[in-house]
Amino acid sequence: MKRKKRIKTRRFPTELAWFLGLVILALGTAMMEKAAFGMSMVVAPAYLLHLKISKFIPAYTFGMSEYMLQAVLLLALVAITRKVKKGYFFSFVTAMIYGFLLDTWMKAPMFSFQATMFSRVCCYILGMGVCAVGVAFLFRTYISPEAYELFVKELAQKLHLPAGKMKMIYDCTSCVIAIALSFAFFGKLVGVHWGTIVCALVNGWLIEDAGKWMDKHFIFYDALKLRGLFDS
Repeated sequence: MKRKKRIKTRRFPTELAWFLGLVILALGTAMMEKAAFGMSMVVAPAYLLHLKISKFIPAYTFGMSEYMLQAVLLLALVAITRKVKKGYFFSFVTAMIYGFLLDTWMKAPMFSFQATMFSRVCCYILGMGVCAVGVAFLFRTYISPEAYELFVKELAQKLHLPAGKMKMIYDCTSCVIAIALSFAFFGKLVGVHWGTIVCALVNGWLIEDAGKWMDKHFIFYDALKLRGLFDS
C-alpha cells in the first residue's frame, strides 16, 4: 500500500492574508486595465467614472474612483438597512487602502511598456489569476472587506436571499450600469468587452481553486486579538 504524501501546512496570519489580498488584488486589476480587454463587472462602473471625470479633473484616479463609488454603496446600504455598523467604517478604510495600492500599481514602471497583442493577452490572463488569488486571501480574514462584498452580504441578509443569488443579481446589475455608463459617456462600449464576460464565467472557479490550494498548504489563524473590533 502506497503511503499518502504528507503535505506540510504552515501557519498563516489572517491579518497578513488581508494585506496581501489587497496588494495582489490591486496588482491584478492594474494588469487587466493594461490589457484593455474589459474590466470585471464589479469594477467596471468605477473605471468608467474615472475615465470620464479624469478628463475634467486629472487628479481623479482609478483608485479614487473605486473608494468614492464604494462610499456611495455604503451610504445606500445604511439607507436600506437603516443601520450603521462598525464594519461599514472599516470597509471604507479597506477600500481607501485598496484604492491607494491600485494607483501605486498603475504608476509602476513595469506597466510603462508599449502594449502589443501578446503582452495584452499575457496581462489579461495573469491579471485574472492574480485577482483570484487576492480575493481568495481576503475570504480568509476577519477584517472588513471592500464595500462590494459587504453590500452583497448585508443585502442578502436583509432580503433573506442566498448570498450566491444576491451576488449574481449584483454582478448583473453592475454590468448593466457599466454598459449604460459606457454608451452615455462615450457612445460605445468602453471598459466592458469580451474580457468582462470571460472574467464573469471563470472568476468564481479561479477563486475557489486558489482557496482550495491555500487551505491545503496553510492554516490561517489570528495573530492579533482584534476580531471583536470588526464584528458588526
